[in-house]
Amino acid sequence: MRVKDSATHGSAIAVDRAAGGTASRRGVVLAGLGVLAFSLTFPSTAWGLESFGPWSLVALRTLLAAAIAGGALLAGRVPLPDRRHRAGLVVVAAGVVAGFPLLTTLALQTSTTSHAAVVVGLLPLTTAVFSSLRTGARPSRAFWAAALAGAAVVIVFTVRESGGVLSGGDLYLFGALLVCAAGYTEGGRLADVMPGWQVVGWALILSLPLAVAGAAIALPLEPVRPTVHGVIGLVWVAAGSTFLGLYVWYRGMAEIGVPRASQLQLAQPLLTLVWSFFLLGEEVSAAAPVAAIAVLVCIAATQRAGRARRPG
Repeated sequence: MRVKDSATHGSAIAVDRAAGGTASRRGVVLAGLGVLAFSLTFPSTAWGLESFGPWSLVALRTLLAAAIAGGALLAGRVPLPDRRHRAGLVVVAAGVVAGFPLLTTLALQTSTTSHAAVVVGLLPLTTAVFSSLRTGARPSRAFWAAALAGAAVVIVFTVRESGGVLSGGDLYLFGALLVCAAGYTEGGRLADVMPGWQVVGWALILSLPLAVAGAAIALPLEPVRPTVHGVIGLVWVAAGSTFLGLYVWYRGMAEIGVPRASQLQLAQPLLTLVWSFFLLGEEVSAAAPVAAIAVLVCIAATQRAGRARRPG
């Protein structure tokens, strides 16, 4: 009887391991698709700027993404978020939905997408700093050493590419890092109490009134020259980057965990450099891939520095 019970128990363990392996592979694929979608954001924004002004592009991007999110929330009959979560959703909306797209779009008027990709490659480290301040976590000294090294690489690259003086585009990009890191930190906290795609969906809904007002003001003032590239760029940043990309990213993160998903995101700046070359025909400077790889190494070092310790 005991032999039979042992065999049954062993079979159950084998089934659990097989199911876990399948979920892990599915999570890697989903998170990888999210990174792929994000890596196309800057080239798509550059295409969108061929047809729309920066303010119009961001407003229309938010409108389309909010329409998709609203449809998904209605189809899923998702209840309204609790009142205690609404302040956090406002932070996500201000940082991820409005602030980051607007500041990076303004930056791409004067900066190349390859340059922007290297600077924004510092986003995981910036998010770690905000997360530490927000949650009280205490990363190790090795973590902070790697984080500071990555920041130094980006600053040296930015100053070198700008001829020794930071340009307006660089200031926009650094501002985008700050607001997006704040939004990611708050969104990560909210994702512990509700599905990640709902966090993004409600943040988009909260941004809808501002997007409508922005479109009403910007469209008559900024020239609109519809082109194939411009329309494709707008549709992708709305449906692909803002909604679908975040949807598969959060789904994958839920299955394989934040640390493992973060490893996949290390490839994002390098992928953007590839898209910049093939889709936009940009001349990528020799320093760009070197700096991107250096930042990748620094971020990988932060991942190996161990989990952050919480006080008490």
